[in-house]
Amino acid sequence: MKIKYLAEIRFEQKLSSQEIVDLILSKRKIKDKKNFLNPPSPLNLKLVDFRKSYEKSFDKVIKLLKKIKEKQQMIIVYTDYDADGITGGAILWETLYLLGFKTMPYVPHRKNEGYGFSIQGIDNVISKYHPALIISVDHGISAAEKISYAKKKGIPIIVTDHHLAPKKLPKDAFVIFHIPALSGAGVAYIFAKEIFERFKSLTSNSSLLTTNYLSLFTNFSYDYLALAATGIVADLVPLIGPARSIVKFGLDAFSNVSRVGIKQILKQAGLEEKPITPYEIGFMIAPRINAVGRLEHAIDALRLLCTNSPEKAFRLAEHLGDLNKNRQNLVEKSVKAAREMLLNEKQAQQANFYSATCDEALIKKQDYITLAGNKNLAASVNISNNKTKRADLQTPTCDDNIVQEKDSIALGGFAKTHASGIVIPKLVILISNHWNEGIIGLIASKIADEFYRPTIIITKSNNHYKGSARSISGFDITGFLRSLKKYLIDVGGHAQAAGFTIEEKQLKDFVKFAQKKANKLLTEKDLEPITKADLKIPINFINLSLYKLLTLLEPFGIGNPRPTFYSEAELVDAQIFGKTHTHLKLLVKNPDSKSTPLEMIYFNKADLFPQLARGQTIRIVYSINLNRWNGKESLRGIVRIV
Repeated sequence: MKIKYLAEIRFEQKLSSQEIVDLILSKRKIKDKKNFLNPPSPLNLKLVDFRKSYEKSFDKVIKLLKKIKEKQQMIIVYTDYDADGITGGAILWETLYLLGFKTMPYVPHRKNEGYGFSIQGIDNVISKYHPALIISVDHGISAAEKISYAKKKGIPIIVTDHHLAPKKLPKDAFVIFHIPALSGAGVAYIFAKEIFERFKSLTSNSSLLTTNYLSLFTNFSYDYLALAATGIVADLVPLIGPARSIVKFGLDAFSNVSRVGIKQILKQAGLEEKPITPYEIGFMIAPRINAVGRLEHAIDALRLLCTNSPEKAFRLAEHLGDLNKNRQNLVEKSVKAAREMLLNEKQAQQANFYSATCDEALIKKQDYITLAGNKNLAASVNISNNKTKRADLQTPTCDDNIVQEKDSIALGGFAKTHASGIVIPKLVILISNHWNEGIIGLIASKIADEFYRPTIIITKSNNHYKGSARSISGFDITGFLRSLKKYLIDVGGHAQAAGFTIEEKQLKDFVKFAQKKANKLLTEKDLEPITKADLKIPINFINLSLYKLLTLLEPFGIGNPRPTFYSEAELVDAQIFGKTHTHLKLLVKNPDSKSTPLEMIYFNKADLFPQLARGQTIRIVYSINLNRWNGKESLRGIVRIV
């Protein structure tokens, strides 16, 4: 396991806490410090801020919308079924509805219609609604063929999307608003806000005070802002620039939302009256919204976010909570099956990969603390019945940007060998007819995290097969799959995540050539996990003043992880704590100094206790937070890696 840091502060340097924070921002290449720390209000963001040509495109949209409204024709908001699409769809559909448009939302069925536009979906919309316009939310940039099909049917399509654009954009789209810096919900928020502002300016003053206009003004300041922030965090968009602006203000907006659907989700998740951070969105709010589209039809999630009925909101939120529990159980069983498939010795023997010995895959001895424990230290807690075990697999939080040691997998070295002696291929591709296609992305994510390999999970879906891929740092999985497009029906996504459809007859060739290509592209160095830290720093620089200044960098998440430090420290003391005796508390200080020791908490790592000894020098990667207990505040470190 390598530890990589951006800069080093030496013991003899005299740096203030502010200078340390400035160094972190500089090394993270934050050029506009003022706007980063105090981002502008999202209410001031406009489409033209992202591309000058969008001014003319938007004028074209307004001209069409005025004509449609005069004729009372139908507009369909055709959204994606994930949390980003659902939140963005709710924002845009409700805005049009409150502005007096005849409009309906349309969410495709994941299994029957698939992601984004499909011929079947467009035919369904035309047959049921006879629209004069379709507006996409969170998809469409890769749907040239389907958009051309709709145009031939006489239906113009406006594309709002953020996904990686193909070389050839949909030439038959009415207009395209493509903003990679945001999520689908983020694009929908700005697009809807500008529609509202333009129609408000076109309306007589007497009408400006109507209930709907006042509701929209409030919604863009609170409810829609909270929804847009949810979509951005859920879709793992880097929290920099305009995305940071929407999320920072959106998190604060949660305490002022009026919509019963959001309130019921918070209640079901146990988050009432609690501050919302990207963690709560990523692991408690968004999974509930996503669960519906994964296991049933996502329209219920949209209904929950748009309903005015407290009773209906309660029932739907409760249903989302139940579905999320079912989803968790299903993922756990499916990941277990995927691991067993990957580690099956017969399958591994069929792979044509270099087989390293266990010794070659192990991390160098000096990378770890000495395995000889101190009996006096060990005696301070009863560990007579404690058998050293690997910690259970942990799901990293939204701001975790470092790789953790995983269950019985030797990380580091040029090959990664499982304890059974099986070498994991550079590109993992697993196929089963039994997995629910709604969770294959989650399976891929778990396998990719555990084995640090780009991972593709494929399952049968009606007459075709659906694939979902997750990648590792530095490997563009969508670009990789597009280079194999001749085997695929369609493909789309981001650098780190992708989805595709493939015919059964193409599976064998796809797997063969995908792994062959990956073997050439991925080096052994690419597959070596790296633990990242912002600074290598002596322990004595860590203080309350530094912590308070670091809080100004919030919200933390993808693209703006919680600042992490790497220190070489002397172990003063250690003890096991927690109801189940699974956590480790360390007391560390600078070696060869009389500095005040700093308390460190290492969750779920009590099994390391027998390996520790007082006076030992350990290398430690950690973040810092504030511990509040009995009215007192104290600084402590949260350990990532020892």
